[in-house]
Formats: sequence, structure tokens, C-alpha cells
Amino acid sequence: MSSRSRRALSVAAVAATLLAATACTTTAASPTTASPAPSASRPSPAEIESAATQPNIVLVLTDDLSKNLVRYMPNLRKMQQDGTTFTNYTVTDSLCCPSRASLFKGQFPHNTGIYKNHGSDGGFRLFHSRGQESSTFATDLKAAGYRTGFFGKYLNEYLPATSFNGGKPYVPPGWDQWFAGGNAYDNFNYALNENGTVKKYGKKPADYLTDVLSAKATGFITSSAATGSPFMLEVSTYAPHAPYTPAPRDAKLFPGLTAPRTAAYDRLPEDAPAWLATHPRLNAAQKSRMDAEFRKRAQSVQSVDRMLGALRDTLTTAGVADDTLVVFASDNGYHMGEYTLPSGKQTAFDTDVNVPLIVTGHGVKAGQTVEAVVENTDLRPTFADLAGERAPAEVDGQSLRQLLAGETPALWRKAALIEHRDPATDPADPDYEHDSINIPPAYDAIRTADFTYVQYVDGTREYYDRRADPDQLRNLAGSLPADRLTQLRASVRTMTKCVGAEACLRAASAIS
Repeated sequence: MSSRSRRALSVAAVAATLLAATACTTTAASPTTASPAPSASRPSPAEIESAATQPNIVLVLTDDLSKNLVRYMPNLRKMQQDGTTFTNYTVTDSLCCPSRASLFKGQFPHNTGIYKNHGSDGGFRLFHSRGQESSTFATDLKAAGYRTGFFGKYLNEYLPATSFNGGKPYVPPGWDQWFAGGNAYDNFNYALNENGTVKKYGKKPADYLTDVLSAKATGFITSSAATGSPFMLEVSTYAPHAPYTPAPRDAKLFPGLTAPRTAAYDRLPEDAPAWLATHPRLNAAQKSRMDAEFRKRAQSVQSVDRMLGALRDTLTTAGVADDTLVVFASDNGYHMGEYTLPSGKQTAFDTDVNVPLIVTGHGVKAGQTVEAVVENTDLRPTFADLAGERAPAEVDGQSLRQLLAGETPALWRKAALIEHRDPATDPADPDYEHDSINIPPAYDAIRTADFTYVQYVDGTREYYDRRADPDQLRNLAGSLPADRLTQLRASVRTMTKCVGAEACLRAASAIS
């Protein structure tokens, strides 16, 4: 029997119990067992149907996983065959914490206030101090009756022993099960806050973090499915973030593999923006290092791919696969030699902002490729929609439910917004860049299915016609007519001020 059927029977059983209770005369409960009397109203057919059809949700979020790694992940490619791939999924910033904050909140950085990984305008501490955790997709789904679980990387600056409640390690609201780490990028010798208790792990093969998260997540699925209630879990891996540590059993895979030599590899765009125009070409040592790093990245995603397979197998074994939506995404992309830049992110090039979003399962059309422009702000309203709830008014994104089903929404955005601010140069930041010439200045950008437009704080601009120039090697900003530039600047200004789903959709739909 599927979880949907079990839920329907469960609701029906509750209804029968309540009706029976109203037919009997009851005596006062003893002091030790007294509790508020339940409502005797009978659940409506709509309520029974809602309980029966709320799908489970499994979100696998990776760290710095670029599109060029998908080819090394057979279980992920199987998800593409079984489900829907979004080719124009764009993150609000190619930096961990701002992107993750947008995903949790369904908001752009100008509304979350999270622009960096730490400091006065970013990081977990600011997210927490602003009260942002009181309203996320976790609290939405918890309120909708879901059992929720989080496993892995939360927000930058979060530490497993972080205490905001009288000495007990902190667990954010909305989560029934909480297993979160801090600086665990090595995937060994880390600590996890396990439901308020900090547990330390070592350097044995069995301690490899992605495998630990996989085991805990599959256990959560099994226990949750047995209840017959809907559940939602996020598994947030540290892989393949630097230092790109693979599981020991994968450390010798792909001998001789090198970073892809695309048309953009070690090449500056024509009329490159000021920050990039004088960037030196890559030297032999940099190329050799990036080849080794790319090989390790391909190795490190093998454990992520196995986890995907294990999660889907567990859903099948538990009898809930047909009632579950599985979502795979990355917080941002990664460049490795493109545009003469050594390993990193933070740019508005597609290498960094256009990342995988692959969805399969309940209500998802199989083998579908969707070119509609979607963003990480869309996941929260999608989850709320699937749970039968209205997304909170603060949400800037749109539900993907129709697109997942193969339908065409009456109105959809034409552009995604990207907001990036100069990161603080703190060596403790896991995304710290030793050489400032590799970091773009602050910028706002819009990315459509056809072009990318970027305007920097120093006044320089980029415009790439990606249909004619998919590698983004010809910056056409200098040749655009004045009225076109005026139009683009106005569009960016409107989008960077929008608040709420209606206003943001309207702003993003007016772009041509």
C-alpha cells in the first residue's frame, strides 16, 4: 500500500474516532492525562484528499557542483530520464550563503539581506539575528503537517555547538530531525549537531561525511514512511566543494582526467569588463593544479551519486516512491580555467550561475527538458504548492508545479536576477580568494534564455547574446544602442527593488 493510501486511511480513521467520541458521554480525565478535547467536526472530503495527496519531498543540495560534472553521475542521469531537467536554472548569487538563504526564504538577496558568507551583510549570524529562520520552507511544511529532516551543510558561520538557548546547541525552527555540520569541507574530522547533541567524527573510511549523511537520510525516509504522514528532507552535501575530498574508495578513479578545455578555457572575452580585461593567461602550474582538482571533483561526486541511488531505492522499498518528489540542485556553479580564471565562482558567467536542477517523481513529466527561466527562489513556493498551502506573502518566487507537469503557465518570467557584492577578504571564509584579481566587483545582472546583461558598480557592463555566443566570448555591451542600454538599466533597477511574487514576476516579465 502506498503512503497516499495509508494517509487516506489514517485520516478516515481519525474521522471515525472523532464521530464515535461525540456519540459517547465522557467523564473528566484524571489530572495526569488531561488534555484539550479534540474538535468533533468531521474532516471534509477535501481535507481527506489533501492528506492523501501531499507528496513527500526529498531535496538534495550540493555545494559548488557545476553542470560539467553531471556526466560523471549515472544515478543523476537516470533522474533526468525519469523526470524533468531545467536548462535555465539560475541562482541569485554564485556564492554559498546568499544562494542558500534565497532557497530557504524564496527571496532575492535584496530582501533576505544576505549578500555574503559572513560579516555585517551575510552569513548565518545575520540570517539568525534578522529572524529569518522563523519563516522558511521548513516552517511552511511543518505547519502543513510534514515531518521534516535536515542533514548536512546549513549556512556559512553556523557551528554545531552554536548556542542560542541556554547552552544547548542550536536547532532552527521547522525541523523535526537536525543533523548539521560547520566547517566540514574535508569530509573527515568534523562534528555534527545531532538533534541538540554534538557528535564528533574521525578519519576512518566509515566517517566520510557524504556516506554518513546518506545513511542518516535513508533512515529518516524509512521511519517517516512507516508513519503514513508526509515528510520532507533536505540532504545538503559539502561535496564537491574544495578541497574536493573524495571517498577513499573513489580516490583513484578517472586517471588522467583533466579540466574541460572549452572554447572559453584560458581565453578572455572580446571587450572584457575592466576587472577582467588585464587578467593574465593561465600558467602551466595553474593548469596542472586545476586538472588535478577537476579529477578530484569528479571523484568526490561519486559518493553523492551513490547517495541519490540509495535514497531512491529506499523510497521504492518503503513503498513511497510514487508519492515522492526528488529534487537535485546546487547552490552555485564553478569555473576552472574559463575566461583565464583559476578555480572559483562569483562571476555572472554561466559556469557559475547556471546550475543543475533535476526533478523526478510525483507529478513530474518524464524525460522532459524545460527552457523556462527558473531560480532558486522558486523552490519554496513550489514546496508550499505541493503541500496544498499558499506561499507566504514575503516570497519572491513562483511555483514550478505546472512546469514540472509539462504545462505552460499563463504568465512566466523572462529573466532571472543575480545580485553579487564584493566578498570580505577573510582567510577563514571557505570561498576566500588569495588573489583579488580573480574576484569581480559588485554587480547586478539579469539572465534570460537568450542573453546575459551585467552592470558593475564601477560602471562597466557586459552583454552576451548566448544564442549566438553560448561560450560568452563576445561582450556586445559597447555596441548596444543607447535606448537598449536604458531599457536594460531600467529592468535591473526594477528587479532589484521588487518585493513579493506578484511584483517580482511583473518586473521579470516585462524584459525583452
